Amino acid sequence: MAEIVVGIGTSHGPLLNTPPKQWGQRAAADRRNPALAYRGEDYTFDQLSELRDDFTAENEPEVRRQRHQRCREAIDALGDVVRDARPDVLVVVSSDHKETFTDELLPQFAFYYGATMRHEPFKPADLAAMPPGLAIAEVANVPTESTIRQCHPELAVHLIRATSEQGFDPSASKELPAGKYGDHGIPHGWGFVYQNILGGSGDIPFVPLFVNTFWEPNPPSAARCWDFGLALGRAIASFPGDLRVGLAASGGLSHFVIDEELDRSFLDALLSDDGDHLRGLSPALLRSGTSELRNWIVVAGALRGSGLTPRLVDYQPCYRSAAGTGNAMGFVAWESDTSAGRPA
Repeated sequence: MAEIVVGIGTSHGPLLNTPPKQWGQRAAADRRNPALAYRGEDYTFDQLSELRDDFTAENEPEVRRQRHQRCREAIDALGDVVRDARPDVLVVVSSDHKETFTDELLPQFAFYYGATMRHEPFKPADLAAMPPGLAIAEVANVPTESTIRQCHPELAVHLIRATSEQGFDPSASKELPAGKYGDHGIPHGWGFVYQNILGGSGDIPFVPLFVNTFWEPNPPSAARCWDFGLALGRAIASFPGDLRVGLAASGGLSHFVIDEELDRSFLDALLSDDGDHLRGLSPALLRSGTSELRNWIVVAGALRGSGLTPRLVDYQPCYRSAAGTGNAMGFVAWESDTSAGRPA
């Protein structure tokens, strides 16, 4: 039978791949955003500045530099965690920013079950068309040449069937749509895991699991994500082959407006296996980039009962403006008892 041997949660925000001196490029986009979501309401940049504390001190160059360094160290540490566990396959749960699925079809949950998938570099025209501060980061989530990544179709098909038998209706994709860039390639939520967590290595096959965290009208509730995660964990355990399975959540934490209180309570719930807290998060909180917490909720549910111990590798609120905009970066590992004692 299959065994879950490791789990990780990682942010994948663009500041992670952007030199701290250039974080202000994304802050320029924040200033033009008329609907910065914070605790269930939308604000302009000026309104947000009046509402919250002054975060100028959090934007000092040395503070940014140290936080960026800590994040990069945490990314490397998660890579070590995954490699040390020696999984045969990694089920990667992330959210699509309409890079793959569009208004033509927005599945709540979708498994990719092809034998391989394409991982494509960006064309110069695509990079030039990106909003300020994204191109410099996104090139770090793709290979320099067109690459074919291996998947695990046997496990993917089993997960589709086994979660369906438990009352869910996951979508199934054997070939990814052409998507925003016309390349049928895997988007950045999964590319970040390949290029950053695993250092560009394709040694571990993936099963990509898409969660519609962002897009109305059908993002799943936190409770639905938790329950789907429980079903996913049972589905993995019922796979008939002898398989070592890892799980990865990619995305989050709070952004584009950082909410440290929300992040801390969320991380505490992960570390204490507090399913009631995780499934009770309101849709009003799970908006904008913060919506990607849904990916973590799915993974946390799947890991319940696995016997793995969670630990906080690091948490860094990476502010990019005095109004408190930015991306809170979180990094968590679920490991066996023999490895969980390593230092954070």
